[in-house]
Amino acid sequence: MLLTVGGYHCSAYSPVEPVKLRVQENTPFGSRRIAAIVPCHNEELTVGKVISDLRAALPGADIYVYANNCSDNTAEVAREAGAIVRFENRPGKGNVIRRAFADVDADIYLIIDGDDTYEAADAPGMVQTMIDGNYDHVLGVRTPADSTAYRPGHERGNRAFNVLTSWMFRDNVTDMLSGFRVFSRRFVKSFPAVSRHFEIETELTVHTMSLRLPNTEYPVGFRDRPEGSFSKLSTFKDGFRILWLITQLTAHERPRLFYGGLTALFALISLLLGIPVVWEFFQTGYVPRLPTALLSAGCMILAFLMGSVGIIMDGVRRARRETSRLHYLALPAPGNE
Repeated sequence: MLLTVGGYHCSAYSPVEPVKLRVQENTPFGSRRIAAIVPCHNEELTVGKVISDLRAALPGADIYVYANNCSDNTAEVAREAGAIVRFENRPGKGNVIRRAFADVDADIYLIIDGDDTYEAADAPGMVQTMIDGNYDHVLGVRTPADSTAYRPGHERGNRAFNVLTSWMFRDNVTDMLSGFRVFSRRFVKSFPAVSRHFEIETELTVHTMSLRLPNTEYPVGFRDRPEGSFSKLSTFKDGFRILWLITQLTAHERPRLFYGGLTALFALISLLLGIPVVWEFFQTGYVPRLPTALLSAGCMILAFLMGSVGIIMDGVRRARRETSRLHYLALPAPGNE
């Protein structure tokens, strides 16, 4: 199926050959191939500046702008600024990241939003931190330049998700919804990328936690969008998507916690409903509240089912994690390339 985006024809489903980056020499990072990936949805006002800032910060990097279902001139502006333009017509940042990680072949991957809210000058420090520490994931922790950098409620929501995710996956994260990150090749090639929208940042963070990958955080500048540029993030819609993904990932990555909690819940309900019925039976020899007795028995059956599912899913999780770990170990560390 052919689609026309900004005057250019592209297929929504045609495969793209993995892009082989040129060997980058005479850069502060040696011959390591660096790919900067810039997801964009109608960012014609800002993408040109983001590209020029990346050029100044990482002179040897190849810059990929992924135009995501754009209806403006994002692709043309990016091409004129010297970026390599790719198209992903399935809407959603998660779809862009999945496509980019599949198409682009590099040693180090950098992701930065195309809305010019992040300070691209921090990119060299993030890359150098990754190389020096042999990290697989460097998370850019946003440091707001002023009080208007965050939309109302977003900072509190981000903190709440940080606390919830840190507790669920027994690790610490300061800014899990940041759109400025650096990854090693072995991180990217072991990352399944199943999310479709803005919850992709949550999936990236949980992948780091679940495989216990070497990671660190790096403070980066964060500012408000330029005048005339508008956020595509829906506070409540995307917030619920993130919360739902955290729930799903908890079931997948910590099945004993998730299904064990459901087991305890159903067992507790069963006991609360059933104990009075049993007591009456011993006192009178009758079961006057038959519906309550049936509900109690049903809840106890569900408790046993949830416990059994948890045991099975824990075995599946172990096998899946071992496979991901082997894919990860098949590639060299960023500091050894």
